[in-house]
Amino acid sequence: MEQRTRIPLIDQRRTTPVADILRTLNPEQPARSLYIHVPFCYHKCHYCDFYSIVDTQDRQSRFLMRLQSELQALSPFATEPLDSIFVGGGTPSLLQPRLWAELLETLQSRFDLSRIRAGSGEFTVECNPETVTSELASVLFHGGVNRVSMGAQSFNPKHLQTLERHHDPEGVIRALELTRAAGISRDSIDLIYAIPGQTLRHFEEDLERAIGLNTSHLSCYNLTYEPNTAMHVRLGRGEFTPVDEDVEVDMFLFAAQTLKQRGFQRYEVSNYARPGMECRHNLAYWRQHDWLAAGPSASAHMQGHRWKNVPRLDDYLDKPSSGASSATDHELPDERRALGELLMTGLRLSEGLDAADVMIRADRLGALARVERVRARQIAQGLMHDDDSRLILTDEGILVENRVTVDFLAAIDPA
Repeated sequence: MEQRTRIPLIDQRRTTPVADILRTLNPEQPARSLYIHVPFCYHKCHYCDFYSIVDTQDRQSRFLMRLQSELQALSPFATEPLDSIFVGGGTPSLLQPRLWAELLETLQSRFDLSRIRAGSGEFTVECNPETVTSELASVLFHGGVNRVSMGAQSFNPKHLQTLERHHDPEGVIRALELTRAAGISRDSIDLIYAIPGQTLRHFEEDLERAIGLNTSHLSCYNLTYEPNTAMHVRLGRGEFTPVDEDVEVDMFLFAAQTLKQRGFQRYEVSNYARPGMECRHNLAYWRQHDWLAAGPSASAHMQGHRWKNVPRLDDYLDKPSSGASSATDHELPDERRALGELLMTGLRLSEGLDAADVMIRADRLGALARVERVRARQIAQGLMHDDDSRLILTDEGILVENRVTVDFLAAIDPA
């Protein structure tokens, strides 16, 4: 469950042509990362709030043609070798192999993938275990994909049923065997914990199963009840009881301790990797680098501009066949917002933030004294390391990371 685009809760009638945004950008500052959103799913999982539609395969070809034209329009703003590509969804592995071959050919012809081909860049595709075939794995590998993110979520059939995940736990093993046999050298496994009815022992078993698959990366996310999801509605109807908060904390601590003992390093609150196997694309998000985005609901960040493509497939397809998409919201460069976003993402990282950079930005906003007071308070409470060069949360601080972040955001807010 790596970082992806969420549907914006805004007035969908207000749109901005992405082409207009692109015209304001400095071409000498090209993006080094690209996100692609494939919206198709064969079932809408009850916890998921990412944009997806149940697939009947009748619009996949039309979607690909539209996506190819969008990628062509974006390519002049990614003239340097790409460091990372991430294809999320939805279920990208549900796209037909022949269409995948066309998409990969488009990427190779429109973008410089030399770093990815050389192994110093990263090309990730999210996969549902039940949709991975030997044909698909071969197409992905020969098209340059060198990493897959496998959505296991749990290895317990009961908990998969609660999440409305329609896959056999053994399918995760089969899918990884297929991608590895095809030559895809890196993979990640997603787990969800604090599922209603899940005990600490259940989660321990899930984690041991995942570690036993010899993956190089694990994402362990607590279940959240996002508005406008079936899980949120069912919770409101009293159909199940959330896991006790103390048990949820125990699950979090167990994952951190166990994975550390087994050679994984936590580099972000919920993400663990063997040395050098961190998700480079998600690091680009968390470090506030620039990235382009294609597909319905895909979110982009370029030179301080943020925007999201129209989130509905019909609206996305209705755009003329050539050119970029339309954006449902567009945020102009803003120094205060940029610092807030840097704090929200950077404090989640084990590497933390450059203290001097944060203080210089805060000073420009007239918030230096307030930010310094918050920092001193967090250090005194044992939530942040006493380090002159970095803002890094302690283990105790990570447990209340949201609270610490809110304190810093309040310090830079003029209100």
